[in-house]
Amino acid sequence: MKSSWKEATSVVVIGLLQTIVVVCIARALIALIALCTNLFYRGHFSLADGAPDPHQLGLISIVIPVIGGLIVGFMARYGSRGIRGHGIPEAMESILIRESRIPKRLTILKPLSSAIAIGSGGPFGAEGPIIATGGAIGSLLGQLLPVSEGSRKILLASGAAAGMTAIFGTPLSAVLLCIELLLFEFSAASFIPVALCAAFANVLREALFGWDKPFFEMKPFASLSPQSFLVFLLFGIILGLISVVVIKSVFWIEDQFEKLPIHWMIWPALGGVFVGILGWIEPRTLGVGYSNITQALMDDMPLQLALSLLLFKFLSWSIALGSGTSGGTLAPLMTLGAAIGLGASAGLKFAVPGLSIDAQVLALAGMAGLFAGCSRAVLTSVLFAFEATRQPMGIAPLLGTCSTAYLFSRAFSEDSIMTLKITRRGVRVPQDYAPAFKTTHVTK
Repeated sequence: MKSSWKEATSVVVIGLLQTIVVVCIARALIALIALCTNLFYRGHFSLADGAPDPHQLGLISIVIPVIGGLIVGFMARYGSRGIRGHGIPEAMESILIRESRIPKRLTILKPLSSAIAIGSGGPFGAEGPIIATGGAIGSLLGQLLPVSEGSRKILLASGAAAGMTAIFGTPLSAVLLCIELLLFEFSAASFIPVALCAAFANVLREALFGWDKPFFEMKPFASLSPQSFLVFLLFGIILGLISVVVIKSVFWIEDQFEKLPIHWMIWPALGGVFVGILGWIEPRTLGVGYSNITQALMDDMPLQLALSLLLFKFLSWSIALGSGTSGGTLAPLMTLGAAIGLGASAGLKFAVPGLSIDAQVLALAGMAGLFAGCSRAVLTSVLFAFEATRQPMGIAPLLGTCSTAYLFSRAFSEDSIMTLKITRRGVRVPQDYAPAFKTTHVTK
């Protein structure tokens, strides 16, 4: 018991120390994405934040995502194939079959490749890469230090939680993400170190960088009526079915790339052709696009723009992800969900004129519900939307929408967007988390 307690205490101390590193790397990743964006689209060295602007360069801008794809493909071929994809499935696979061992080189290659992919216009978020990088740092420490496999898994999850918190300032949802997608258990031994690291990451985020505002600004809104709550339940059903289409589409595109008679190193560049063309048509599909989500949540996005973004962002993101480039899925899915929410609001006003529901609330429910349906991380989706907007009145519609989205997505697709890739490789993924111990019956 003393040995066990000593190791648990050591894991907490190590986790808190690694949190400092992960928060700094998260900040460096944001700066690196800005740098790559300015180099690719403006031709100068600057860390100033700014979205890709293809029309500033003319038609030649279509080639920029192709160049980014070539660089990422080269890094994957000669650096580590593990940089491909959005990072979370790879972290899950390392926990399930590799004793939580992530290759050491990924701690450098994953954020670097993601910054190049996103900075060259890739339609991804920064959250997946930093979650994967934080997990890789925890795994690296767990391999260098004399700790057990269980402690190494906790260090990996703690790094992932710290990374997500460092980007969004959402410590509670970061902890739940680890429970639902990485730890596959709920016990004090695993929960407490992860929770402490997420809390510390949030404190560092605010103290070092002054990020003390909600990540997504949103106007306050009132509580719902019973009739309105039914609308959110029905909306969740729709999002659950759309989630199945999204999951199937992404992996259908991946299968088409697998059939190409060219080396997989070239696939990200080929995907970049589509990203560049679609970005020329709708520039707001390029890059992380967090501002698109904020605009939708403020109900400041015209319906025509929302529908355009929904179509072109989905095509750009699904093709890029299917090509095997590097980047996160949370931001794209939430962009699509928010756009669906605005479209649903317009349709509801037309179909039921007497029922008044704020468009921004449907956008909020849409952004969380689509992620819940695609990832099957229901509580993570609900609490992320709450923490990122700090809107307490959103809890009821979020719970209703995300729960029904999960139910109908699970009914028509056993695997999620996080698990389908690794189950295809023969890895068995637990569908539900459970206590890390077995109950025994003692007879006297």
